[in-house]
Amino acid sequence: MANEISLKQRKTSKKSNEVSKLSEADLADSINSSIIAKREVGDGAAAENEVEYDKNTDHKDELEKPIRSIYFRIEIDVVFLLLLLLALATRLYKLEEPNYIVFDELHYGRYVTLYTKGIFFFDAHPPLGKQLLYLAGQWAGYNGNFTFDRIGSPYSDSVPIRALRLVPAVCGSLLVPVTYQLMLEICTYQFTAILAAALVLFENCFLAQSRFMLLESIQILFGLWGLLCIIKSSRKTGAASVIWLCVGAFSLGCCFSVKYSGLYTYYLATFLVGRQMWQLIGKIKSMLKLFLSCLWRFLILICIPLAVYISVFYAHLNMLPKAGPHDSVMTSAFQASLQGGLASITRGQPLHVSHGSQITLRHSHGRTCWLHSHAHVYPVRYADGRGSSHQQQVTCYSFKDVNNWWIVKRPEQSSLAVSQPPDVIRHGDVVQLLHGITSRALNSHDVAAPVSPQSQEVSCYIDYNVSMQAQNLWRVDIVNRETEESTWDSIRSLVRLVHVDSGSALRFSGRQLPSWGFHQHEVVADKAISHQDTLWNVEEHRFTKAEDRRERERELVTAEMIPTTTPRLSFWDKFLELQYKMITHAPDAPVGHMFASEPAEWPLLVRSIAYWLSPDSNAQVHLIGNLVTWYAGTISVLFYGVLLAVYAIRQRRAYQDLSPRASHKFYESGYILFLGYWLHYLPYFFMDRTLFLHHYLPAYIFKILLLSYVIDHVYYILGARENSKSFSHIFILCVIIWLSYVMIAFKKFSVLSYGNTDLTENDLLNLRWKDTWDFIIHKKT
Repeated sequence: MANEISLKQRKTSKKSNEVSKLSEADLADSINSSIIAKREVGDGAAAENEVEYDKNTDHKDELEKPIRSIYFRIEIDVVFLLLLLLALATRLYKLEEPNYIVFDELHYGRYVTLYTKGIFFFDAHPPLGKQLLYLAGQWAGYNGNFTFDRIGSPYSDSVPIRALRLVPAVCGSLLVPVTYQLMLEICTYQFTAILAAALVLFENCFLAQSRFMLLESIQILFGLWGLLCIIKSSRKTGAASVIWLCVGAFSLGCCFSVKYSGLYTYYLATFLVGRQMWQLIGKIKSMLKLFLSCLWRFLILICIPLAVYISVFYAHLNMLPKAGPHDSVMTSAFQASLQGGLASITRGQPLHVSHGSQITLRHSHGRTCWLHSHAHVYPVRYADGRGSSHQQQVTCYSFKDVNNWWIVKRPEQSSLAVSQPPDVIRHGDVVQLLHGITSRALNSHDVAAPVSPQSQEVSCYIDYNVSMQAQNLWRVDIVNRETEESTWDSIRSLVRLVHVDSGSALRFSGRQLPSWGFHQHEVVADKAISHQDTLWNVEEHRFTKAEDRRERERELVTAEMIPTTTPRLSFWDKFLELQYKMITHAPDAPVGHMFASEPAEWPLLVRSIAYWLSPDSNAQVHLIGNLVTWYAGTISVLFYGVLLAVYAIRQRRAYQDLSPRASHKFYESGYILFLGYWLHYLPYFFMDRTLFLHHYLPAYIFKILLLSYVIDHVYYILGARENSKSFSHIFILCVIIWLSYVMIAFKKFSVLSYGNTDLTENDLLNLRWKDTWDFIIHKKT
């Protein structure tokens, strides 16, 4: 009984405390309401009891406030770390083997050597990848004294081959965990992301491409990391979104600063940002806010990559101040700005072309050659039966020669000696050009050119005492003039020589003459005077001193130029010219390589590439893919395309096959992976140049990721329906068995990726799963 009374008392006390606390809370609410009411009707000043209450509240908060400190919370993705370690183990294993020049290491090694010596070189791709290789060589103490002469040559001890191969190897290793992170961002499960990373890890073509001084692994890493950052930016808001977008834009700039094929990844990222902006149109009501949101994103996506690209070339041009073997590709002004080379010949020569100037005229666009003539004449009749003028041949010759010299002459003056002061030639002046050795004048007339009959023939006039008269007057049109009174200057003036009688311009046609023209290039007079091949510039220049012809010829043969200061070009002049030359020389890539392949052959892995063959055994390196993954990836692209069409048609007929979340994942993968594959693959069908299997690798990485997603999607479809749930377990078992075959094939073909195993003839025949694979076999005697 006492216990019951005690229990009742405790309950009563508890209720009393609760009522008391409630009353205090009500009182506080009442006070706050009173304060707010006073604020609303007052003059804005704090009431007396309001200030006092705030002081008490602040004091109470200070007593209850915990002591603050600075904390760092680090989260480690164990799967990411494990994938990275596995990738490093496979890519760095015996990296210095084989100790021979492997495939394109021949070119990139030369570029590293030229960087080390500061000698200018020309390449059709941007220089960032080559600069990274150079930095690795400098870190390892490479002195640049090794000659990269041919594929298969052994490296000397002076070449830090492991360090030079380390940059692609590390990039190829990072590609595996970055693939994992990218798939996690594309709304997939962790299992799917691990599967995608495993397929990249166990892919022989990525293994081989990562172990040598090659650039694809660097380019693909920058591209995928840039896409990952772009996707993360679209998931974030505020400062985090800006930071991720800036990092992504920087990485994408690096991507196409390694190889121009990285532009396809940049286009994909631009599409994703544009799609995000399209979605925001329906969410942001304020037009100003929408405009600003679009503006800052696209400014970042344009300005940062462009700044990276320009900075890379700024470093490139500053690192290469000396003349080198590729100078002839550039204009005379560019060559003259380099230390040595053309500058040692042209510096100190007169600036202004005058009556009596001895000059060489260089074709300024595309192929390098000089206006040339010699004592031989055009044949009376060509192979097609057309007749010629039988005059002295005029050609464009690709080498320096005494027959490249011409003398500028005023038509009304007979003397060729330069007067004092010199009679300067200006824009619009009419001149004659006398060939220095033969003294015959440059001429054109209404006779069809030998190889380009739609244009006029150009010759040096021979007086046969027949009805054909001399038509040897040419008007000087200075294209890059500043005023109408501009002087014709050596090196820097781009001129167009317009034939006065016909109005045609002197043009390099780009075609070669037959054997009677010594296979030199044809020069014609063409009505299309604004064509880029009608531009010429004076490269070498000196004044005529002697009136006697024999003495003048002796001067032309023996004279040397007087050395003096080097002309200067600004960075922007050099940068823009280099961009132009890289574009115009892209079609000049070598053709007819024995391991070349066509884009239509790539999805079926019809051809491989022999990278290296041991001189002593059958050990060799081949760029060859994991056939199990390769064909499964090709099937997945076709399967996804079919699903895309089926879902679209059924959706139009009001069938909902997927849940909203699954539908979002399906189309998100399509926007990124399916589109990414075709965007990196289709352009090669329109390229008129020699192509290799390694050009397919940027597209192939997207195909592998799409394959992983297709497996994920099929599993979802099987598990989403009651009547097919039982098949989902069978499907998982099939995937595991298939993945085991992927690893078996990877292990089997890894001997062709490492190149450090001596293979027998039977070993190679067992690896030749397709008849079109070009394996090389040394038959041992």
